Amino acid sequence: MDFTITPDEQKILLTQAREVIAAELDKRKPVFDQPDIDGGSPLHKPCGAFVTLHILNGGVNALRGCIGRMTANLPLIETVRLMAKEAAFGDPRFPPLKKDEYPRIHIEISALSPMTPCPDSRKVKVGVHGLLLQGRGRSGVLLPQVPVEQGWNLDEYLDYICVKAGLPSGAYDAPDTQLYTFTAIVFKED
Repeated sequence: MDFTITPDEQKILLTQAREVIAAELDKRKPVFDQPDIDGGSPLHKPCGAFVTLHILNGGVNALRGCIGRMTANLPLIETVRLMAKEAAFGDPRFPPLKKDEYPRIHIEISALSPMTPCPDSRKVKVGVHGLLLQGRGRSGVLLPQVPVEQGWNLDEYLDYICVKAGLPSGAYDAPDTQLYTFTAIVFKED
């Protein structure tokens, strides 16, 4: 990652992601404070990002939605706003977020580096590299924090990217697939 996101910038992104979700639930336009950031801030630069929602459910923090873009032509702040709305209301794995769930969600944002081709799968670093696998008309993505959260070793991580892409085990090394790595700056609400 060739940039950093300061704690103040992280707070701006998290606050705006939450406001987008609240506004949609309230059926109103979002209201954003004008952030005190300069034009050189990474918030103004095009950047891929994922927004992940977790919800406290019976004492367990469960996934409630996760949507993102690997690359973006929009500034990071705009990408995060769009992905927050999609994570809450457009993830096909979950029904749209309900108003009574809103107070229990926790937002996590992953700002992504550009994709790098990975010709040697053994060079993937668990907990550092996210994975994108493409091939045979299919694709799958795993963020760098996922294998750490799941307790996977490298082989399990590589096998699961195949599962995520709907491809057979070991497809990450097949000649008709492409494996990419990326890094992410990951931050979340307290």
